[in-house]
Amino acid sequence: MAQERPLSYAQNMEDYHLSRAFAGQERGTYVDVGGGHPVAGSVTFWFYRRGWSGVVVEPQGELARLHRTLRPRDSIAQCLMGADNSERDFHVFDRLHGLSTTVDAYARAASAQFRTERLPSMSLADLCRSHRLDTIDFLKIDVEGAEAEVIGGADWNRFRPGIVLVESIAPISGEPTWHQWEELLLAKGYHFALFDTLNRFYVAEERADLLAKMPTERAPWDAVLHLYEIGRAPENAIHPDHRLARYLERGFWASLPFLDEDVLAMILRRGLELNGIQAENAGLEADGEAFRASLGLIASAYDGGFVDE
Repeated sequence: MAQERPLSYAQNMEDYHLSRAFAGQERGTYVDVGGGHPVAGSVTFWFYRRGWSGVVVEPQGELARLHRTLRPRDSIAQCLMGADNSERDFHVFDRLHGLSTTVDAYARAASAQFRTERLPSMSLADLCRSHRLDTIDFLKIDVEGAEAEVIGGADWNRFRPGIVLVESIAPISGEPTWHQWEELLLAKGYHFALFDTLNRFYVAEERADLLAKMPTERAPWDAVLHLYEIGRAPENAIHPDHRLARYLERGFWASLPFLDEDVLAMILRRGLELNGIQAENAGLEADGEAFRASLGLIASAYDGGFVDE
């Protein structure tokens, strides 16, 4: 019987490679700089689901709010990371959050539109001090071009993650960038272990146990089940939460007529936005008799009024 493949949430199996190094360790602490979405593409969600916790740095407001909702054991720092404590420009790509960056050239090279915000920035050393991170099992850095500043702002003598993984190619162009910061890591006693085509992994010289288990070659792509393979939970039986999603789906549609008007308006507005439609141009309003009648018609196929199995 074939062994069931574990589900990787990360972009490039980063979580799976780390899990090999930390095999057998039930609890641990991570620092995730550039957390992104708390599930999809996350390097740390694998570990969170297995009982780990840590500090996630995510400057984008909606993503930080989603982190706080879905991952309550983590501490969320909603700020930028740099060489010191200051304020700086942050170029935000809505719905393409992985492109958001402090680097002007990277923002302007992308074809999508962005907006610029002024946000506070903190050094990695101060982040670790403020959260009293005496032990850090691994540190992930993915900050779209600001990796050298984040690494330069760390206190590598006091705070020494067992493993450091850093995104090592430029967005859009895919050009190597590790020459900008690798020498500092090597000089601070970190040994290069793995390049997975996107990230480079380094192990602290005093952690011979991790170095012995850390993969030195990228695992085959089919060693794990990837998020894109499981699709949407209600639609795909191989999704680990398929049954729960089907219950929620039916319960949600059956509950539509009882939802608060503000909640309905929020749901409708979000649905329109996800379809690229501005709410004011949709000709749909989450109030009135006609809207309520439509809710009843939709719910009737789920609430026992009209059951089509």
